Amino acid sequence: MNTCFLAEISGKWLMQTPILTLNIGKPVSFRGDGEHSAIAKSPVDSPVFLGRTGITGDQVADTVHHGGPDKALHHYPYDHYDYWRGRLPGHAFLKKPGAFGENISTTGIIESEARIGDRFRLGAALIEISHGRQPCWKLDHRFGVKGKNSVMADIVRTGKCGFYYRVIEEGMVAPDAVMKRVERGLAEWTVECVFMLLIGGRGKKDPAALRQLQDMELLATNWRERAARILDNPG
Repeated sequence: MNTCFLAEISGKWLMQTPILTLNIGKPVSFRGDGEHSAIAKSPVDSPVFLGRTGITGDQVADTVHHGGPDKALHHYPYDHYDYWRGRLPGHAFLKKPGAFGENISTTGIIESEARIGDRFRLGAALIEISHGRQPCWKLDHRFGVKGKNSVMADIVRTGKCGFYYRVIEEGMVAPDAVMKRVERGLAEWTVECVFMLLIGGRGKKDPAALRQLQDMELLATNWRERAARILDNPG
């Protein structure tokens, strides 16, 4: 059953959906060569504080590519898990939320519907979608796959990327909190659309879109910079 619903309140549409899990983790040895990662996260069982750079107790190993205000919170739709179970039958990580290192898991909010700039009330905090997640090799290593079974390559192909939030207002969040969308973002710029332009390769054929993205204040800084780099080097 999809627990997400829409209601018209004060002339605007408000989406509400309960969190399935609220997860945090700390860096641990990941590959046996000194590489560490905090991709393995566990559900919390009591309220936690969500600050500008993330949930108290949640850490990142690679501070160059992870963390910071534009990546304060990672959301991966549980809606995609059936797809991944078909791709990786019987994989233990796919039996419950958290397989992709996400902080929050829900149903009903996916990349083709979520917009850059969408704002949600989450407990006492207010969060805003800043960009999609660019997959890296750690997902393939975590799932123990490579080559034609690459999770990373499949995410790039399908756009099942998940997304990040920045924190507009800090506050406490309970593990059974309900996400309430209180403001819609940019109508033409869904997470899926922007991801496919900047990560999926479509932007090389659409310089006009890239010019808009590089100047889009609601888009995370590193993705605005990526749009500018593709414009400068379209080949």
